Amino acid sequence: MVVQEDNPNTGDVQEKTESAPVAAEPPKIFTVEILHQIKDAQQQHGLRHGDFQRYRGYCTRRIRRLRKALKYPQGDKRHFKRRDVTIGQLTGKKADERFIHIPLISAERAWAYAMQLKQESNTEPRKRFHLVNKLRRACFYALQLQELCNTEAFDARTKLECEAYVAWMHGTLHFELQLWKTAGEHLKRAQVVYENLGKALPEDEQELYRAKVNEFTPNLRYCAYNISGGASGGKIDEILELRAQGVLENLDVLVSQTKTESSEGLQTIDWRGRKVTVRPEKVRLFLLSAQELDKSLAKTTKQDAKIELIERILMDCKDAIQAVRDEIKQDPKLRSLTTGQTVSGVQYLLAYLSYIRHSRTLQRNLCLVEQAKLNFDDPNQQSQQNVGDGKRVRPQDLARLYEIILQNVTEMQQISGLEDDAKYQSEVENLAITFKAFRCYYIALTLIDMKKWKEAVALYERASNYATEALKGKTSPEFQLEEELKKVVSTIDGCKFSAHAYSVLEEDNSEEAGTTTKSQKTTKPLYERLSLYKEDQSLHTKTPNVFKLTPDMEPIPCKPLFFDLAMNYVELPSLEDKLESPGKKGPSITGFVKGFLGWGGGGNK
Repeated sequence: MVVQEDNPNTGDVQEKTESAPVAAEPPKIFTVEILHQIKDAQQQHGLRHGDFQRYRGYCTRRIRRLRKALKYPQGDKRHFKRRDVTIGQLTGKKADERFIHIPLISAERAWAYAMQLKQESNTEPRKRFHLVNKLRRACFYALQLQELCNTEAFDARTKLECEAYVAWMHGTLHFELQLWKTAGEHLKRAQVVYENLGKALPEDEQELYRAKVNEFTPNLRYCAYNISGGASGGKIDEILELRAQGVLENLDVLVSQTKTESSEGLQTIDWRGRKVTVRPEKVRLFLLSAQELDKSLAKTTKQDAKIELIERILMDCKDAIQAVRDEIKQDPKLRSLTTGQTVSGVQYLLAYLSYIRHSRTLQRNLCLVEQAKLNFDDPNQQSQQNVGDGKRVRPQDLARLYEIILQNVTEMQQISGLEDDAKYQSEVENLAITFKAFRCYYIALTLIDMKKWKEAVALYERASNYATEALKGKTSPEFQLEEELKKVVSTIDGCKFSAHAYSVLEEDNSEEAGTTTKSQKTTKPLYERLSLYKEDQSLHTKTPNVFKLTPDMEPIPCKPLFFDLAMNYVELPSLEDKLESPGKKGPSITGFVKGFLGWGGGGNK
């Protein structure tokens, strides 16, 4: 803009340029995806394997790089001068989004150090004090992050993510301090914020937030359990389910403390019409856990979780059985009772615990069978779909599982103290027949794959007989397999006829193939089969099979052999007179010498 002015000293007109007013720039608004950034960093730097020390080292190096790149150090090489991030670095012309990462990574570094100390506190309990201090430091940086994010420099999504992050960090601190009420409030606030935030985002970004929401569920249930004081019996099964998730490190101690009062009332057990006193404390606690296991299994839908729950109960059952045996060894009276012919109370208790161990093992194996069937394509059931994502299961794999189950049933029959219980033995025998039917069915499927139709028909028939016999008997109420048996019987009826038809068809094909081969492939020369018409391609080759030039050798009578036998009957004359007598001596060399030299007895006369 040009303005003309009169110079009062000279009277000349001068031109003066004035700058036009510049419009103010709108403030920068940043978006920081806090959860996405920290999850990526955790997965790439150690937390995929639970290595918190590696993740803490990464956070330290990241802060150093940020401060160096932003030229915002804390002092020099010799002196330390603390410099926190302020709102001034996030607003104005020189605003940089990277400044907000400094308090965020600082909070992550303190939290990672706390989790590392939590792992080490299992063997060194005093490190829990250091753990709490580091969590407090993480909460301090989280509050500093929230103070910066609540300004106009950040959008609504960043403010919500920051609020949820701060609530989660405070909930983790109060959880370690065992302030259950405030810990539950903070974790619930974080869960609600993440849940609502995930619903507002696109579909491809919701999975991360749903996974984070599910992480809060075990801790919230644990806080609710502690707030209620453990008096509610309905909470016990929920605590038992947390064992499989690895949330509680001292679950065994917690369950023991919670069930101490309840175990006082469990002094006797009633099994198969007989009451037995339960003396060991460990056995009473185990029996309470075993009673709650069925409720936990009913709430669990995944087979892997069911298997893990049953395996943990089996470990506790093993300890309970060992406790009873140790008591028998230490008490001479109990040792003398076990040597009698009648089943004593302690023997019956040991038999009951053994039955629980075998029955739960059988239940675990049945879960393995159900898990295997998810990846098994039954050719006889077209409506069945393969819903598993693992390796394809073959029929022989299922047959092997049922073989293991039959071994387990055999062990149930051999439980000491129940050999004379006819009702129990009948139930277990019927259970063995049931599993034999399933085993024969899957062995038949294996033979079908091998094209052995006759053997498959025989095994189908045997499986049908086993299933029919099992349906007539009475099975233990713990294992309801009648519906599955009826399904197998209805399936076998069609499979048996199908395999028989394939067998007959294979025989017909083999006979036709054998006749054709025999008529076409013959070794007779042409002159022997002149009356039989046949297109023999070998007649057009260089060595046609027309006549056999070298005749076959024929047997002929051999030349007789003559033996001279007359010599055996000829009498020869005697030659004894030609032989010298033993008294006379014949001429010798001495006499010849004497006569020759002229001396001797006869020469001197």
